[in-house]
Amino acid sequence: MSLPAFLAALDELAQAAAAAFAAADDAASLEAARVEFLGAKSGRLKSVQQGLGSVDGADRPAAGKRFNEVKQQIQAAFQEAQERAGAGRAGVVRDRDFDPTVPGRPFRLGRLHPITQTIEELKDIMGRLGFTVALGPEIEDEWHNFEALNIPADHPARDPLENFYLASAQAALGAPVALGAPAGGGAPAAVGGAPLLLRSQTSTVQVRVMESREPPVRIISLGRVYRPDTADATHYPMFHQMEGLLVDRRVTMADLKSVLRLFAASYLGADVHIRFRPSFFPFTEPSVEVDMSWKDRWIEFGGAGMVDPNVLRAVGYDPEVYTGFAFGLGVERLCMRRHSITDIRELYKNDVRFLGQF
Repeated sequence: MSLPAFLAALDELAQAAAAAFAAADDAASLEAARVEFLGAKSGRLKSVQQGLGSVDGADRPAAGKRFNEVKQQIQAAFQEAQERAGAGRAGVVRDRDFDPTVPGRPFRLGRLHPITQTIEELKDIMGRLGFTVALGPEIEDEWHNFEALNIPADHPARDPLENFYLASAQAALGAPVALGAPAGGGAPAAVGGAPLLLRSQTSTVQVRVMESREPPVRIISLGRVYRPDTADATHYPMFHQMEGLLVDRRVTMADLKSVLRLFAASYLGADVHIRFRPSFFPFTEPSVEVDMSWKDRWIEFGGAGMVDPNVLRAVGYDPEVYTGFAFGLGVERLCMRRHSITDIRELYKNDVRFLGQF
C-alpha cells in the first residue's frame, strides 16, 4: 500500500470516529462506537493497523507516526464522550429539543430586611444633616451604661430584673477580660471587677465618643439594645435605637426640635408634625418625649432633651462652656409607622412571605 493511500485511510477513520463519539448520547451507543473503532479484535483502528505492514519500508516510519497520532485522537474523542456521559448521569440531561431562545426562569433574589433598610435610610438622612455614624460595644460595663449617664446606684433602671446582666462572658472592652467569680449563684460577669450587661440603650456610645474627643460633637449611633420586656405587639426584648448627640457652644432646645422636624419630614414626608411632652430622663435636663403626627395619628417615637451637666462633667466637658442635646428614637417604631406594621413580632419571625413585601 502506498503512503498516500494509508494516510488517507487514517484521516477518514479519524473523522468517522470523531463523528460517532460525538453523536453517542447514551451508554449503549457509546459502547457500540467504542467496539466499532477501538475493538481489540475487529475494530476499524485494528484493521488499519494491520495495513501498516503493506506500506513500503522507506515510508513505514512516517506511516507509523501518523498512525499513533490518529490512535491518540480517537482515544481522546472516546474519553471526552465518556466524560459527557458521566455528567449526564450526574444530573445534566441532554435535550436535543432544547430551545435556547426561550426565556428562562428568573432566580429569586434576596433583599435587605426592613429593619436594615430603615437603618440605612436613617444614616443617609442624618448624614445630610451633618451627623456622622459612631459605633460601640453591645456588652457594656456599668460606668458607660449607667454612672456616666447620671443614673445613680439606687436608680430603678439598674435593677437586675430590668437588665440583662451577664453571669459569664468572653468579651473584652479594649482590655483582657477578668471574670468575677459567681457569688450566690448569679453574680454578673466583670471586667476588672465591674459587672457586665447587655447595653440597655445606645446612649452608651455618646459617652464613649465624648470621652475620646473634644467638642464639637455631632454623631448618631444605630444598633441593638436589650431589655427584659415581655414580647407583645409593641415590645420586644431586643430592638434597635438611633441615638443622636450634638454638643457645641450655645446649643438650645430650638436646635433639637429643628433637627427632629427636619428628620421627620425627610423620613415620613412634609405632612409630619412634631410635638414635645415634658418627661424625665437622668441624662437629660430638661427632658421630653417626642411624638410625631403622620396621617392624622400621633405616635410616640422616643425621648430627647438637653444633655445633663453631670453627663458633660463625667466625660471632662465644661458645662459652663458647652451645651448639647441628645435624642433616642426607636428604629422599629419608625419602620412600623412607615410600612403600617401593627405588630413588632412580625419583624422577627423570619417569615419570607411577610419580609418579601419590603
